[in-house]
Formats: sequence, C-alpha cells, structure tokens
Amino acid sequence: MAGSLSNSQLSAYRENGYLCPVRVFAEDEARKQRDALEALEATPADAIPRPCNQYLRVNAHLISDVPLAVAANPMILDCIESILGPDILMWGCEYFIKEPHTHKVVSWHQDLTYWGMDGSDHEVTAWVALSPATEASGCMKFVPGSHKQQIVPHTDTFSEDNLLSRGQEIAVDVDEADAIVAALQPGEMSLHHGRLFHASGPNTTDERRIGLVMRYIRPDTPSVMKNDYAMVMRGSGDTGPRLPLNPLPGTFTKAQLAHYDQVLAAQSATLTAGAESAVSLYD
Repeated sequence: MAGSLSNSQLSAYRENGYLCPVRVFAEDEARKQRDALEALEATPADAIPRPCNQYLRVNAHLISDVPLAVAANPMILDCIESILGPDILMWGCEYFIKEPHTHKVVSWHQDLTYWGMDGSDHEVTAWVALSPATEASGCMKFVPGSHKQQIVPHTDTFSEDNLLSRGQEIAVDVDEADAIVAALQPGEMSLHHGRLFHASGPNTTDERRIGLVMRYIRPDTPSVMKNDYAMVMRGSGDTGPRLPLNPLPGTFTKAQLAHYDQVLAAQSATLTAGAESAVSLYD
C-alpha cells in the first residue's frame, strides 16, 4: 500500500492502536501555524455570531483555510493513506487548547462513542502539536491495545474542568499504570484509532498547549446520521453515505458562517444523543 509509514510503524499502529511521534513539519512552520491560529483567536467578538472558541473546537475547517493548510499537508495524508488506503475524507477538524496553569483535562474515553460511525475501524485521528505537548503541559496518554475492544460504556459528567463536550468518560476502571505518555514537540503528530482509550491531564506549565486535531475516515465508514458531511482530501472523490463538503476560501466569511451552521445543525442530533443536559458546543 502507498503511504509514508514503514512496515514496522504500520505494525506498531495496528498492534497498539497509536503511533507517535511522527515529524510532519519543522518547528518554524509549527510556529507559523500557531501564529495563524492566534490571529483567528483575536477576531473581534462582535464580528462573528458565535464565540470564537466554538468555531475553533468544532469543525474549524469550515470557517478558515488556516487549519485546512495543515489538514492537507502531504506528509500527514501519506501517513493516513498507509492506514486507510488511497481514498481519504476528513470528517472533523478542531483545536484542543489548554491554557497555562489550567485544571482542564480530558477524561479517559473512546472517540467513536458518539460519532455515529458504529465503532468502525475506518477512522484515524491525527493530533498535530503547535506547541510543546509534554506530560507537564497535559499531553495525551494512551492505553496500548485498548482499541481491540469494542465501544465500552461511557458516562457524561459535564464537568467544568473537562474539555470534552459532554465530559464523557469510560464507565469502567482504567489502570493508569497501563498508560503511556504521548509527548510531542511542535511539528510532530500522533496517530490513534477511534476506539483507543486515551486521556490527558492539566497544564501545569507557563506555556499554552495547542494541538490541531483532524479526524480522517474512509468513504465506506458507516454513518447513522440522516445528513452527515465529509471533505475529500485525497483519492476518488467518493464520500460514501456522507454529503460532500467543499472548502470555502477565506476566514469567517458570510458563506463560511452559513455553511458552518448548516453542518452543525445536521450533526448535532447524533453528537448530543442521550445527553441529559445541553451540550453547549452543539447548541
């Protein structure tokens, strides 16, 4: 199969459910991407209808070509092609940011729990560091091999200190001793399977911890949504059961904002299904 991962890297991913670190661009390019993100964050609040953080945390690729430039990086797509094959779609793109000295965490969870993809093997998450992601700054932790399980029960905590939309966490015991620390330097990425147990702790440093996260899928990835969307990144152009997303140029344009609301409305019913409280990111 084409792609940039070696046989040993691909074997490690399949056995462990993750691969890291993988260098995708130089640190100076990571700095440029961080600067571009922080320019987005400086958008005046009265210039956009929703809080800027919501746009950055859900479907960021719909409101700016800044994250799209990273998502379309050929080296990233080569790595994804090694795992998924030549037809690659992007289902989601989001920034995960922990400010210095924050108590914000990400609880132990499996990504595919609420995505309406039926626990498929056809999804890979790429997490690209735009600042140092160390254990002290709250980098991810993985439980090797946990992706070999199916989706386990989760509970919604709605904790204010949880960066996940519902504060969702695995409702079974996770032994921290089984976890490995997935530290990354700017310009490095990790890859992980959608069923892998993963979490991250607080940021105790003076530095922001910034990651750009892309969710790549195959066209044949199942969908239980009535209307779901995906963006073609490479291959035949087939989007399977999903409607095609065509990238719109610019940043926070009127057309982008309207498109964002359309996609969010279509996805929100599935992404909030079963929640006992409102899920603010999908209101």
